[in-house]
Amino acid sequence: MPLLIWGENSQNEFGGPAAASEDNVLDRRWLEEFGGLLGLRVTDLIGIEDIRAKDIIPYTYPSDEEFKRVGVTGLFLGHYIPWDGYTNTLVSMANGFTSFEKSVESTFVNYENLDNHQTGIHDYFKFLKFGFSRGTDIACLHLRRGRITRDDAIDIVRNHDGKFPWTYLGKPIEEILSPLDISVDEFIKICDRFTNKKIFKTDTRGNLIKDKNGNLIKLKYPSNEDLKSKCLH
Repeated sequence: MPLLIWGENSQNEFGGPAAASEDNVLDRRWLEEFGGLLGLRVTDLIGIEDIRAKDIIPYTYPSDEEFKRVGVTGLFLGHYIPWDGYTNTLVSMANGFTSFEKSVESTFVNYENLDNHQTGIHDYFKFLKFGFSRGTDIACLHLRRGRITRDDAIDIVRNHDGKFPWTYLGKPIEEILSPLDISVDEFIKICDRFTNKKIFKTDTRGNLIKDKNGNLIKLKYPSNEDLKSKCLH
């Protein structure tokens, strides 16, 4: 199959190295750097949890030589037409797509990341490490496209971003953690262990301070000028 058309270029939509911002081809390098592997190689999985080479055949790219010989090209549609998740959602809904009945946890929209209950954990880890998460990401996208003001974005970040994932898409965290075979208490201990304490409030002993709902408290929330000079301009 010589030509593959993909939709969203996630590194271009949500950020990545400036040098790669114009890349419009999904090749092995893109897959390994941005496409879910984030620096890993598929072969790195061999030997983990008894994974064998034959188990990862569906995930193994052909060699670069084979690609060149056949001439396979994978292009991102978003490189050629304006890519906008909200507009895409409206088109999809007009053709049968059903969104979530309310805003997805830690965001203010009801149309994104509806396919995986563990996405809430993924987004929460990002918050623990960097101090911002999916709510900030989506606020940035809507602000750049002129749908909300910068002040709106700040309110959204304060009210939605980085909440502890007690539920995701309505499913309780106990059920979400069940396939991982860990309890909620164990999960919280893991989260606390790897939280960047430079950006969250702690007591005199260095223990993280949380509100009544188990949410971390940032030392500094974004101001209008912060957002103007960083990701939301």
